Amino acid sequence: MSIDKLLIIGCGNMGGAMLAGWLAAGVSPDRFAILDPAMEAAPEGVALYRDASVAEAEAGHDAVMLGFKPQQLGKLGPGFQGLTGEGVTVFSLLAGLTLAQLKSAFPNAAAHVRVMPNLASRINKSPIILLESGLDDGGRDAAMVHFDLLGSAIWLEDEGKFDLVTALAGSGPGFVYRFIDALAEAAVGLGLEPEQATQLALATVDGSSSLAAGADISPGDLADRVASPGGMTREGMNVLDADKALVNLLTATLKATADRGAELSAGNS
Repeated sequence: MSIDKLLIIGCGNMGGAMLAGWLAAGVSPDRFAILDPAMEAAPEGVALYRDASVAEAEAGHDAVMLGFKPQQLGKLGPGFQGLTGEGVTVFSLLAGLTLAQLKSAFPNAAAHVRVMPNLASRINKSPIILLESGLDDGGRDAAMVHFDLLGSAIWLEDEGKFDLVTALAGSGPGFVYRFIDALAEAAVGLGLEPEQATQLALATVDGSSSLAAGADISPGDLADRVASPGGMTREGMNVLDADKALVNLLTATLKATADRGAELSAGNS
């Protein structure tokens, strides 16, 4: 399997971010096409189709990437059979939909791959989780090369953990953004001006994450290095650490997110 031409079916926020990341990484735009009746315009050099039959006749693709809402599979899937036939690999961004469900919806495809990125694909800094059925070693290598351009791609071998890694790496940016917003809002509540609070919160998280990514010690150890005994930082961390308040909050957050993935899967059974 190679990915010489990828047809993106439904190019919304996530699909658009991934396409932008590939183009930024230097992949030629003529290796992509889009099927999306609601999209106003495609990036320069990328073909845009609004009708599946026209895309089937003209796109010349060897892979498709599904980017519509998972709840739409039952309605839209039958119309895409001609686009997902022999020799075509189906890559799916549809949260909660299992490999078995993808095989059932697109039985003639050569292989099926679940893909979970996040919006940092746009700046080539996203984790990309891949889970496949039907790829040979060459196909796995080709997929890894293609998706690793968006950040850092990894293969997951246990589908039972896919909803959990999706909650962490796919939905995680939403939780980080909420944390940044809450950090700024807390400072505003204590007396800072909103613009200044937001600027400081953003700069703090940006610098801290960059340092943690390049450090040779764990984030937990970095936190302890910032928090000297009896100091200001330690006093604040005592609030987060009391009865594992922060860990318990995030455990509940990830569990609710992962459980929703299971509900989406059940709803498309």
